[in-house]
Amino acid sequence: MRFTSPLLASGALLLTLLPGCQSRSSDSAATAGQPGTEAPADTVVPASPNDGITAQLIGNHIKVLASDEYQGRKPFTVGEQKATTYLAEEFKKLGLKPGPDGTYFQKVPLVEITGTPAPTMQISGGKQPFALNYKTDYMAFTEQEKEQVALNNSPLVFAGYGVVAPEYGWNDYAGLDVKGKTVVVLVNDPGNAGNDTTMFKGHAMTYYGRWMYKYEEAARQGAAGLLIIHDTKPAAYPWSVVQSSYSGAKLRNQTADKGASKCTLEGWITLDAAKKLFSAAGQNYEEAYTAANQKGFKARPLNLNVSTSITNKLRRQESKNVVAVLPGTTRPDEYIIYSAHWDHLGIGAPVAGDSIYNGAADNASGCAALLAIAQAFQQAKEKPQRSIVFLAVTGEEQGLLGSMYYANHPLFPVRKTVADLNMDDLPNTGPMRDLTVIGYGQSELDEYARAAAKEQGRYIQPDQNADKGYFFRSDHFSFAHVGVPSLYASGTADSWTKGKAYMKKMSEEFEAKHYHQPSDEYSPTADYRGMEWDARLLYSVGSKLANETTFPQWKAGSEFKAIRDKSLAGK
Repeated sequence: MRFTSPLLASGALLLTLLPGCQSRSSDSAATAGQPGTEAPADTVVPASPNDGITAQLIGNHIKVLASDEYQGRKPFTVGEQKATTYLAEEFKKLGLKPGPDGTYFQKVPLVEITGTPAPTMQISGGKQPFALNYKTDYMAFTEQEKEQVALNNSPLVFAGYGVVAPEYGWNDYAGLDVKGKTVVVLVNDPGNAGNDTTMFKGHAMTYYGRWMYKYEEAARQGAAGLLIIHDTKPAAYPWSVVQSSYSGAKLRNQTADKGASKCTLEGWITLDAAKKLFSAAGQNYEEAYTAANQKGFKARPLNLNVSTSITNKLRRQESKNVVAVLPGTTRPDEYIIYSAHWDHLGIGAPVAGDSIYNGAADNASGCAALLAIAQAFQQAKEKPQRSIVFLAVTGEEQGLLGSMYYANHPLFPVRKTVADLNMDDLPNTGPMRDLTVIGYGQSELDEYARAAAKEQGRYIQPDQNADKGYFFRSDHFSFAHVGVPSLYASGTADSWTKGKAYMKKMSEEFEAKHYHQPSDEYSPTADYRGMEWDARLLYSVGSKLANETTFPQWKAGSEFKAIRDKSLAGK
């Protein structure tokens, strides 16, 4: 996953919508007034301590994991077998313990759903029935593991942003019974998409703005279906991205109820289709949009019904997370997790004669750092008081599948999990002065990151593209989703020796030529010291957490605070 660049390759643009890897930021926007942005004037790179974390070690692991032999590490391929075996063997060599079942693997049952929606979505109940056309007007899918799902004359209801956010005093479902109905909602959240930036977190997108949340909330409310109105400006991606992202086969986590708790149908409609719906309902879309951006908005029926169906092909398989543990000395039943995804895109369309998508940066780099940090903990004279869990997960590129499965089927209790420290797509352009924190302001882990950065002579800065919602698109989010404070940070914008303009150029070049391309390969001439520094910083953060008795907290206003408070209270 890369933090976004202003210059997005078409392949990268798809990931603006999907969870999974994103682009590394080259937006080195001025950070005046941002916390801790003072940078030293010298360009002499400080010497590295003798802690076992080295650029050479990290590079050696990347060389193996990103080799052609590993075939791009796609789940269900020879590449998965090779990558997961390599990681498990390396953990074993270090003397780390396996997971609770005595193995270094956690099975992750997945289902591949290839859905074929009906050619039209029929709208009735108005003066004149009409149809919306698949792909042109609507996209639809289902997470229910059935050969066919259907909506039959399901009443349509407009529910604003589809948000229930107690911490902001906002409830679009207040007094509304949507059982058996299909809810129509706006994309994004009231602060990020609307005109009043005093709402929610203003320009920084909250989880309430993510499509995943809207589908989850609709299911909790008992809705039969949910349709998100696509509007290019607040969505930050065109309709073509929706079309590409929701076509073809999609992997999902298998669930005990086979997806029965999900909405029957989840999907999107274009802005023009939405306006057509409102007009048929005798309502004005612009007026409804304005009302939805006011606190105290009341949902309204459209007095229309929708009918459509999806035919599915189902295929079930198992992938694997890799897990290893360094038991704590005095509080072994409390855990710090280091996470990184091992998967990439496998073998795909040839580019310049190369069809293996090696994924050296994305994310052999994170796995290499994971192994280097594990080695540092093992060779440290003082062993951690809390247990350290090293977790390499599957299916990040398919939608955070491995980490989400772990979060919902934890090998170690969530309420005893102190924090998750995630590594994804670390820079190979040398040491960085900055530490860019995705989701800055969410939790007290910011202060741990600041202290560790200061030890290295670095400064921290918030994500410069917080309006795009990148906090929700790497594996740390799966832990945040169940209440565990999570840190996702790396140096991305300010080269120690060459400055910000250089990093902007390098990031844009990577986006245009290498992101999610076969050319994301191991290079013996790359400068892996930036990865070394980031790994060491996260090692420092984890060491401090491992030897404390307190738990870091979400900050007031975080959408994840309530679930953590409930978890720690044992409820």
